[in-house]
Amino acid sequence: MVLTGGNVNDCTIFTQVMAAVKFRRPGPGRPPTRPSRILADKGYSSRAIRSYLRQRHIPAAIPERRDQQANRLRRGRAGGRPPAFDQVATSYRSMIDLATLLIWL
Repeated sequence: MVLTGGNVNDCTIFTQVMAAVKFRRPGPGRPPTRPSRILADKGYSSRAIRSYLRQRHIPAAIPERRDQQANRLRRGRAGGRPPAFDQVATSYRSMIDLATLLIWL
């Protein structure tokens, strides 16, 4: 577990959190060293985090922040392609969160 102060930016501590996460596999075999997918909010939408995940071959569902989207669109064709975003994975996670909340209440 990695604990930080309330005023620490998520982007600065992301790699340490990923290094501290341990994965378990049911049954025998070598444990995995990376997650199969990352779901995160807009706070984790930075070039450094996306390149870190790309280097480790981890697919990510991170929505693009509005300021990043505006800058990319302002640059036109030179702004590049938008990052891949899986809306279905995010809506599925939201549905699970709501179901958990209803069970808890």
